Amino acid sequence: MRTILITGPGGSGRTTVAAATALRAAREGSRTLLLSAERADTPGAALGTPTGARPVEIAPRLTAWRPDATAGFRQDLAEFQQRAAGVLDLLGASRLDAEEVTPLPGAEELTFLRALRDAALCEQYDLLVVDLPPLPGALALLALPEELRRYLRRLLPPERQAARALRPVLGRLAGVPMPADWLYETAGRWDVELAAVEAVLTDRDTAVRLVAEPGPAAVDALRTARLGLALRGLRTEALVANRVLPDTTPDTWLAGLVAQQRKALREWEAEGEEYGVHPVPHLGRDPGTPDDLAALAVPAVTGPDRPVEWPVADRIAEDGVLVWHIPLPGAIREELDLIRRGDELVITASAFRRIVPLPSALRRCTVSGAGLREGELRVRFAPDPGLWPAAAR
Repeated sequence: MRTILITGPGGSGRTTVAAATALRAAREGSRTLLLSAERADTPGAALGTPTGARPVEIAPRLTAWRPDATAGFRQDLAEFQQRAAGVLDLLGASRLDAEEVTPLPGAEELTFLRALRDAALCEQYDLLVVDLPPLPGALALLALPEELRRYLRRLLPPERQAARALRPVLGRLAGVPMPADWLYETAGRWDVELAAVEAVLTDRDTAVRLVAEPGPAAVDALRTARLGLALRGLRTEALVANRVLPDTTPDTWLAGLVAQQRKALREWEAEGEEYGVHPVPHLGRDPGTPDDLAALAVPAVTGPDRPVEWPVADRIAEDGVLVWHIPLPGAIREELDLIRRGDELVITASAFRRIVPLPSALRRCTVSGAGLREGELRVRFAPDPGLWPAAAR
């Protein structure tokens, strides 16, 4: 399945563009699901048909779905209370009824990620169009599966579950109770679910479509977004310049706005050679029917392009090093930081941070330097004589 993730600055019309993208794909023959993170029924307003917590057919080959975070959180809490019944009874804790439960912070994001996983694994559709939250919430959401999996592995390492027979002894020696089997089972189940979401996001058939209304604020926001997406290894498929005014606008106060939009478009076209900029006209009204969405003429979803790669170049013969090439468009040298921690590299770029495992060859090396050139971070690794095969030196 092809997956297109759509996001942009708040108020940019990303949900409308997502609906238009899904509608065009459906009309061109793809079985399409529009999955939206919107709380309000903004997709339904644009499509002219209400959407909700259950998938609803909007048009031939087009289905829309807005997952209900409250229902998902209630289900998860009920399952947790059932699994932890023994502990809760021992503590004399009172169970929570479904009617009194309201989602905690983060529950909405987890519910949406689960829906994204279920939709991507479903064989009913050819294309999944995902209407993400506005930037930077979308960037945080996209980082969540990888980060949560790392926390789980650190707090409850799977290999410790194998020492099940030793846990009572270790508990007496440590003086504290050891984690019960159900806790490891729950962590394992979460890890599998998060891994499935992570696989969808990192799949070569997944790409990001950015939406923004041309202007100074959007220029800065998109430059930051491109950096955050690149650090996650996500490819930008297209930039949709939304609500573009015609050049024939009368010489009024709108003329200044037209000039501002044209300046932003020129900057985007200069920076977006690898994915292209697609202007979408302002209709003079909010789209509210399928015909309105068709009039936007959003770009079609094409086949998968070359995935984002972080290649390791072998320059041992020339310079005695291996060079790890990490594309970071828009990165600023003064806002970059690298820390080597065992077999991981902590990369900080502006407001974004990611901890990535080193490729196997680089784990036997030491970091000898790094540089930023033409939007690409190049980290140099020198082979460790004590770990590197003698034949390769």
